[in-house]
Amino acid sequence: MKPDIRWQALLALSGLALVLMLLSYHVQSAALCTVSVPAAGGTFIEGIVGRPTALNPLLSDPYPVDRELVDLIFDGLVRYDETGQVIPALAETWSISEDGLSITFTLRDGLTWHDGQPVTTEDVAFTYGLMQDDSFPGPSHLISLWQSITITPLDESNITFTLAQPYAPFIEATTRGILPAHLLNNVPVADLATVAFNTVPVGTGPFMVQPGQDWRQTGRLRLSPNPAAWRQGTQLSDIEFRFFSTADDLFAAFRNGEIQAVDGLPPTMISDAASLSSARLFTSLAPRYSAVYFNVSDSGMPALRTKEVRQALAYGLDRTSLVDDLLNGQGVVFDGPYIPENWASRPDIMTHYSHQPETASSLLDAAGWVGPGVRMREGTPLTLRMIALDQPEYRAVAEEIVRQWMAIGVDAQLTLLPDIDAMRLTLSRRHYDVAVVEIAPPNDPDLYNFWSQEAMVRGQNFAGWNNRRASEALESARQIYPRNERAPYYEAFLRQFDGDLPALTLYQHVNTYVLSDTVRDAEIGRIWHPRDRFNSFASWFINYRDVTVNCPGDGAN
Repeated sequence: MKPDIRWQALLALSGLALVLMLLSYHVQSAALCTVSVPAAGGTFIEGIVGRPTALNPLLSDPYPVDRELVDLIFDGLVRYDETGQVIPALAETWSISEDGLSITFTLRDGLTWHDGQPVTTEDVAFTYGLMQDDSFPGPSHLISLWQSITITPLDESNITFTLAQPYAPFIEATTRGILPAHLLNNVPVADLATVAFNTVPVGTGPFMVQPGQDWRQTGRLRLSPNPAAWRQGTQLSDIEFRFFSTADDLFAAFRNGEIQAVDGLPPTMISDAASLSSARLFTSLAPRYSAVYFNVSDSGMPALRTKEVRQALAYGLDRTSLVDDLLNGQGVVFDGPYIPENWASRPDIMTHYSHQPETASSLLDAAGWVGPGVRMREGTPLTLRMIALDQPEYRAVAEEIVRQWMAIGVDAQLTLLPDIDAMRLTLSRRHYDVAVVEIAPPNDPDLYNFWSQEAMVRGQNFAGWNNRRASEALESARQIYPRNERAPYYEAFLRQFDGDLPALTLYQHVNTYVLSDTVRDAEIGRIWHPRDRFNSFASWFINYRDVTVNCPGDGAN
């Protein structure tokens, strides 16, 4: 039989095609590479010293950890930016009547709670109405404020607050977070501090609390990104906060890789953090400062009621070296009760108390307090009861103040208090002569609750400073809305404050946020509010996944 040439040709062509296919596959495979790219998922873990008391914006004022977390979970009607400007939050617009007695807010469209329910002015009226009740368990000054205000919802989006008299600081009062009426309207006001809601609350902020947690037992709180706030999505699934008893425990957990970030690293630990190759440090000026309060009331050391003695104590401190040596430079020295960023600040009219031990000694000599050793006057030693929080930064600062004052013959006996509650109680009872305190001033320059005569009884005038002219200036300034009209009254207040020196500012704080390099694409700018550190959270990632791509440089010529 003759061979079939046609079949042989067909088989040859088929074989050739197979060879060409194999060669093509080999060439294509050789041009492909595997690369790692960001992958969705993963939990970001941040540590903080202390534990929250209640995750409730109406109760958080005295507790720093509470304030940190509440800012992530809740929104007020408005917010302040770092320049002191009022910006929208839940409200998109607001207006003030010509007589200054009525302020109307309009809510943004489409607002929802973390559980999906709509946000309306009923929630706003409910929240601020809680503070009008005599049994409200929060700060008493909130009761007196809100009981003087009439709250009128006009419809689901518009609400008016009517004041008894013009009151410029009221705008700041509406930065307080709003609570959901549909979850709390059956709770007696007196029980607000103990309600289960405070453990797993529902808010409107950029992060929401995952249900089924008991952070009081576990020392951990997990939050998820609120989809309404992160419409483009996030790479990370959630944030877990872990609470530590001490800064040493917190830093050890970071060093060991148990957590990926440290919120509020004490300045005394900056050098340790900077030495870690895996750590990134972000610093920014903070809206708070430390100061020395002088108890000038009758319950304090009589010597402190003499202005020259207070001035001597101020000149006897080297605040610059205190910041440089103890705080690793993480602080800014300034004078007066306003942080430099505040529009009412007037550094040009404040006395600058530089370190002048000779001047301090001369002032004490002139006041009759003489040495050698601990200064005496008529057989009484110049011994002061000093109080400070028993925390690394405050302990170090207070001990250095004791040392510096001893150099000018002043004996300061330091008592360290265990927590903020003990500190506030001691301050309010004025069982001290000198106190090292941290102050978080309001965004509005109204310091009536800090330094007025009324605040000696119902406020935070813990120094007992009784100055009528200062009180009148603060009272007048709060009844005017335009800045240019308020400014002269704040200047008058500052001149009285500078003349009497009821307190000496030590330094403005610096926020230090420490982040592990395992967290990618994280950039952190100024942290004026706690949520500011998460402004770029959408791009943060931890996990990777492998994908196949064309190898670079293998394109056709």
